[in-house]
Amino acid sequence: MSFDWMKIPYAFLTLFIVINYGFLMGALVQKIAARVGRRHGIPIWQYYADVIKNYGMRTSITHGVMFYLGPVFRLSGGVGLLLFVPTIYGSYMFSNMSFAGDLILALYFIFFGTLGMALGAGESGHPHAAMGVSRGLSLVSTAELPFALAVFSVALQYQSLSVTEIVAAQQGGVLNWTVFTNPLAVAAAMLSFLGSMMRPPFDLVIAPQEIPIGPPTEFHSSYLAMMQTNRALFPVAKVVIYMNLFFGGATDWPTFFLKVFLIYLWAAFVGVVFPRFRVEQAVRWFLIWAVPLGILSIVLV
Repeated sequence: MSFDWMKIPYAFLTLFIVINYGFLMGALVQKIAARVGRRHGIPIWQYYADVIKNYGMRTSITHGVMFYLGPVFRLSGGVGLLLFVPTIYGSYMFSNMSFAGDLILALYFIFFGTLGMALGAGESGHPHAAMGVSRGLSLVSTAELPFALAVFSVALQYQSLSVTEIVAAQQGGVLNWTVFTNPLAVAAAMLSFLGSMMRPPFDLVIAPQEIPIGPPTEFHSSYLAMMQTNRALFPVAKVVIYMNLFFGGATDWPTFFLKVFLIYLWAAFVGVVFPRFRVEQAVRWFLIWAVPLGILSIVLV
């Protein structure tokens, strides 16, 4: 089957819309957390100001090629995750580069950026970078395990690895959504979602109150701007996966914005209630509560 080159400009349009929506969502979630703490919070446009400032900066420091490829891999993971799954179901313009096995490819892209950052930050030779990478890989690996189990359960349920076909099977009413037909898989995935979003109580890796560790303190200037861009893109791209697999997908942009906002708020609400876990506490929590739900969802599907 030949590739349709007309999809490329639509893919860039999708990328533009999602990145801007990610910037707005990131600022809005921070404002919600600030209001819970009786603070005013940052302006909605603060993310744009920070990214534009950092993209305009340059550096003369060098740590090697792999160090600077880290942010590139990180951003590539977010871009690939978004572009290889359909954004709007039933739309030729916003179906992106989806194909029959895009669900497996999406799982690869979810972890691709994390591994790239680990290689990049590790080349700096700074002990804090190694500490941050080890914490981050431990947390992300454990958090993604119940999500992978949930994805396998959904693939077995619908007998398909195509995100488009899984969304199609959920059409016809709210009760056809996976959240109602396979609640154990969705429960495992939503618990995993808390860890993958890097918000409290699973934000020790990027916690500003801790010692300065990891990639956010190692990278600077335009490299930091690339990481900030991915921090806006990747959460929304992953929410798109959750929306398509578990909540019926979206057939238009208003539905897309509403569903992404509501799923995103799940992590925000939990984050303003619970205190921060240590890494070993977070790993233990996922293994005790989320992983068994994922296993049960496969057994009972």
